Amino acid sequence: MPKPSETLFRDRVATPIGELLLVADGQARLRLLEFSDQPERWRWQFERRFAGALFEDACDPFGLSAVLARYFDGDIAALDAVMAEGEGTEFQRTCWSALRRIPAGMTTTYGAMARMLGRPAAMRAVGLANAANPIAVVVPCHRLIGSGGSLTGYGGGLARKRWLLDHEARNAGRCRSRLA
Repeated sequence: MPKPSETLFRDRVATPIGELLLVADGQARLRLLEFSDQPERWRWQFERRFAGALFEDACDPFGLSAVLARYFDGDIAALDAVMAEGEGTEFQRTCWSALRRIPAGMTTTYGAMARMLGRPAAMRAVGLANAANPIAVVVPCHRLIGSGGSLTGYGGGLARKRWLLDHEARNAGRCRSRLA
C-alpha cells in the first residue's frame, strides 16, 4: 500500500497486443501493469490499493517502458531485471514469485505449480492467485496452462496469452544462444 502522498509514476506503453498501463513507485518497482482496455482489472486498484497516492504521468519511468519494448521486440530476458511489487496476500506473493522462476518459452500447469509450492491440493488457490496478479507479462501468469496443455483464463484474454506464449517460444532460442 503506498504511503499517503507517495508519488507513483504512470505511463502507457504501446505493444503488438494492445496498450499497457504501467505504474511504478519511486524505487523503480513496477506496481501495476495491465492492458488498458481491461479497466475492470485495474480500475479498482487505483481506487483501493493506490488511495492517497499522487500520480505523475511520466515518459518511460525508470526505463521500464523501454524494457517492455525490448521484450516485445524479442529480448525476452529483458524482463528478468525488472523489480515488481504487487500487493497481495502472502500466498499470492509466493505464487507470483514462483511465476517469475518459470523460464521464458516454457509453461507449467496449475497443479505442477501447487506441487512446487509444497501444496499439491492447492491448484484452485494457485489459479485464484494467478488471476489476481496485478503485473501482467513481467509476472508471467500467461505461462500457466491447464493440465492437458489447454490455454485457460488470462485477464488480458486468451488471444493475448497465445501471442505471449508464441512470442516467447519463438525468441527463447535467441535468448539462449546469447547466453551460451
